[in-house]
Amino acid sequence: MISRSLGPEFGGAVGLCFYLGTTFAGAMYILGAIEILLMYIAPKAAIFVGEGAAMLNNMRVYGTICLLLMSLLVFVGVKYVNKLASIFLACVIISIISIYIGALVSAFKESHFPVCMLGNRTINGHDVSDSQCRKTVLQQIEDAEGSLDTNITIVFENSTVIPTMVPSPSPVVVERTSELWKLFCQSQDLNATCDDYFASNNFTEIQGIPGLASGVISENLWSCYLSKGDVVEKPSISSSPVPPLPSTQQPYVFADITTSFTLLVGIFFPSVTGIMAGSNRSGDLKDAQRSIPIGTILAIVTTSIVYLSSVVLFGACIDGVVLRDKFGDSVKGNLVVGTLAWPSPWVIVIGSFFSTCGAGLQSLTGAPRLLQAIAKDNIIPFLRVFGHGKANGEPTWALLLTALIAELGILIASLDLVAPILTMFFLMCYLFVNLACALQTLLRTPNWRPRFSYYHWSLSFLGMVICLALMFISSWYYAIVAMVIAGMIYKYIEYHGAEKEWGDGIRGLSLSAARFALLRLEEGPPHTKNWRPQLLVLLKLDEDAHVKSPRLLTFASQLKAGKGLTIVGTVVSGNFLQSYGEALAAEQTLKHLMDKERVKGFCQCIVAQKPREGISHMIQSSGLGGMTPNTVVMGWPHAWRQSEDPQAWKTFINTVRVTTAAHLALLVPKNISLFPSNSEPCTEGFIDVWWIVHDGGMLMLLPFLLRQHKVWRKCMMRIFTVAQMEDNSIQMKKDLATFLYHLRIEADVEVVEMHNSDISAYTYERTLMMEQRSQMLRQMRLSKSDREREAQLVKDRNSMLRLTSIGSDDDDDTDGSERERVASAGVSNASNVSNAEHHRRVQMTWTKEKTAQYRAAHSGCSTPEGFRDMLSMRPDHSNVRRMHTAVKLNEVIVNKSHEARLVLLNMPGPPKNPEGDENYMEFLEVLTEGLERVLLVRGGGSEVITIYS
Repeated sequence: MISRSLGPEFGGAVGLCFYLGTTFAGAMYILGAIEILLMYIAPKAAIFVGEGAAMLNNMRVYGTICLLLMSLLVFVGVKYVNKLASIFLACVIISIISIYIGALVSAFKESHFPVCMLGNRTINGHDVSDSQCRKTVLQQIEDAEGSLDTNITIVFENSTVIPTMVPSPSPVVVERTSELWKLFCQSQDLNATCDDYFASNNFTEIQGIPGLASGVISENLWSCYLSKGDVVEKPSISSSPVPPLPSTQQPYVFADITTSFTLLVGIFFPSVTGIMAGSNRSGDLKDAQRSIPIGTILAIVTTSIVYLSSVVLFGACIDGVVLRDKFGDSVKGNLVVGTLAWPSPWVIVIGSFFSTCGAGLQSLTGAPRLLQAIAKDNIIPFLRVFGHGKANGEPTWALLLTALIAELGILIASLDLVAPILTMFFLMCYLFVNLACALQTLLRTPNWRPRFSYYHWSLSFLGMVICLALMFISSWYYAIVAMVIAGMIYKYIEYHGAEKEWGDGIRGLSLSAARFALLRLEEGPPHTKNWRPQLLVLLKLDEDAHVKSPRLLTFASQLKAGKGLTIVGTVVSGNFLQSYGEALAAEQTLKHLMDKERVKGFCQCIVAQKPREGISHMIQSSGLGGMTPNTVVMGWPHAWRQSEDPQAWKTFINTVRVTTAAHLALLVPKNISLFPSNSEPCTEGFIDVWWIVHDGGMLMLLPFLLRQHKVWRKCMMRIFTVAQMEDNSIQMKKDLATFLYHLRIEADVEVVEMHNSDISAYTYERTLMMEQRSQMLRQMRLSKSDREREAQLVKDRNSMLRLTSIGSDDDDDTDGSERERVASAGVSNASNVSNAEHHRRVQMTWTKEKTAQYRAAHSGCSTPEGFRDMLSMRPDHSNVRRMHTAVKLNEVIVNKSHEARLVLLNMPGPPKNPEGDENYMEFLEVLTEGLERVLLVRGGGSEVITIYS
């Protein structure tokens, strides 16, 4: 029931705890049977003679023998156990009835059950030579030497001299001491040193069972807990002031353990653990839904009446000192309840012995079946072997394990130590049963339809609270140990088992909690200090549905210290109705990779005609409410210069524009295949941050998050910033160091000065090569459009304008390849370094108008004149300035960070004019040239780090 209500993890953990509790219960019942055997039925059968350890050793030996015999009986066949069950039940019923009859009889007939008292202290009955506490003076005289006409002085038990004067011609004084004198004075001599309490108090004799009409209940009504070593006393008897506690060598009755309400609850609770017997055997019931509620309630009412009435009767019939005398030492080891019962104490002795044996057999029968059921559920891998048994289904292997665990309880040998153990396990089981019922009701789960009409969730909640309280009341350290065991089993099932999915209330609770949390997040914008990277990771799949850059997901997992949302997405080209199966396969591929990289998050697969549109839709629609991604991670278009399809890198630039428009941060790892995996930690090195433009603190926060992961933990952080000639470099360094100190980020700070230098021939050459390549690609696309236009004009002359437009978005068939990650940072790199050139639009040498003129004069770009004209072009001035900035900045970065493990750079924004896309890619290539691992970062326009905690 717990597995189906709270999930396999909770069900397996609590089920095993319930199994352990049932197994230890069997051990406790066997120990109880052996204690009755050795103390009341056959005391001479003890192998080891003595008190304390000797008695425990006897319990271990006989308990092991009894466990072996019971296990063999269960192994032979449960049918024999079931036949004996009726006999055991009859013994229990007869014993209970005899106790009630005996209590009623005691109201009319006082039983002779004397207890010896010295002052108000109870004396050990084994140390008294007679059943009475003192002999009469006449008996002492008759035992003395001499005749009745002799003056005799009798020294009595408490050293009081009682003279008896009889006339005699020759008086003789005879002095004798009693047995109790020798016990308290350690000698028979009259001049021996006696116990002070013995010397100053008289002996009395009280009735141990005064009867129902005696009114002794008024004394027993209040608690009287003893510490270990305290003497059992009767407060109503007057005595002289009590000296220091006596030693255990004196014949008083001592408390063997420290008692308290919590301890007594732990010892008593196993008596009420049978109320779920009907639920445990629900498979044998004709109408379980009707029988279990009625039977369970009647069982609770019946046992409650029996237990409570028995407590009241014992307190009304038996003296308090006898009730607190655990082993009956004051009454010569007699069973007090047996003496109260009618007609003979043997009714209780024999009934208790058989009932404990029967309870032990029932535990040894039920526990293996419970373990077998858990094993057959297949939620705990290492228990699978215990799901097998004999041909008739008997759990042979489970019985063997149950016997071994029960033997551990028997080796403990003390009922007071074993009882709290099974109390914890049973209480934990009942706690989770109540939790399951309350949770299903509160969540209003549609499939939770209890037939019992008088049920209310508050009762289950109250029961759960009481169970939890009783666990810590009984024994807080046992409770912690039981919870730790259950927690370990839960985590084991969660990580290695849990192959079953039955639907559980915990998922419903998670759904309700998630709904509540999402609505709370909508109440206002998140504060800067609550910002964390919520990643949308864009991956591309190849023709075989394999991820092209799996290291992107590895990098995302290394950022998981932010504890934010992670969504892994991809775009499948095609029509949704036709490509639905392909989309499901892609989603499974992503989930498998996420499991491999241990990335906790969600998958999203979009089907679109053009990958560019799919990525745009994914960025717009991913997440829910306040849990939408704020950072996009995508890969750099590898070998974009050699790509025959320009839409691969055009998709990349379009994604950059979309993330900028959506105010999302963008992370673009370059050379992602060289990034370390999770199994390749960096033993040393630096993470270098080149802080050119303030982007809300992304460049500061990302290295901090990376260093929380084991891969980057040993890397040091360095921050470089660029200064112009007119800037105060020293003051800039101090200000930046102060800023980092307030951010509580440890990093080395360095200010790099860049001088205004002349534009080199290399810069002109790179710019010219960039523009020539761009123009060549444009002409090649133009000639292709011409060929297509000639064929199309035959069909439709109205399509001329669309075919002659250059770089039209309608012709773009987004390759989808670079849906990979877009991460954000800064605006134009050149803004701080080169005289505000980044505000200009990129001016292309070849515009649409010039291209149209060129096409009118030439039939295509294949003519030699066309190439000569292209080679004789002069580079645009703004492109030269941008290239100059990129080249100079790259030289500085390579000089300072060529050995760094990772370099973080501000990513310039793309040009507003799409015709400058090729130049933009070339600028980024030049900027990152010669660096092994680069992370281009573009901020989302909001602050992500604050000095406030």
